Amino acid sequence: MLTERIQEAIRSGGMSRYAISKATGIDQGQLCKFMQGRPGGLSFESVDKVLDCLGLVVEIKPRSTTKGA
Repeated sequence: MLTERIQEAIRSGGMSRYAISKATGIDQGQLCKFMQGRPGGLSFESVDKVLDCLGLVVEIKPRSTTKGA
């Protein structure tokens, strides 16, 4: 899912959570909650800031469907 993919991008993005927090203005506690999958994590606006900070773009595609399924 999207949340897990963003969490993995943060883990492997080459920046510490502290650096991401400083660069985006996002509270470290909120970022920590997001990374742990706990409620009260990041808003959509904050997710946009993290993605921008890491140089990532989310592309929305329709799921592929098979006939007769």
